[in-house]
Amino acid sequence: MTGTGDGGISHGQALMAFAEATLGDGNRALGDARRSLLEVLRPTALVDAAAVVGLFNAIDRVADATGTPLEGWKAEATSDVRAAIGIDDFKRRKEACEGMN
Repeated sequence: MTGTGDGGISHGQALMAFAEATLGDGNRALGDARRSLLEVLRPTALVDAAAVVGLFNAIDRVADATGTPLEGWKAEATSDVRAAIGIDDFKRRKEACEGMN
């Protein structure tokens, strides 16, 4: 889902496009987003942006892997998306598989 705002920060649209492209599956989109960021930011700021994207991805995966509970407000805000992509079924499916062993 691509946003249309800037998040209220300088170069927010370019930063969001970079984050989305980094987590996407298109090398061309990532290259374009990287070049766009370099046009408005210094190279060191691009490195910082890449580090933030990478750390967020890692922290999110650690939280998921350890079973950190989703905050109530996040559960409510994401209920439609989670149902649409089947995330709510993961725990049930995992438990069913573990019961087979």
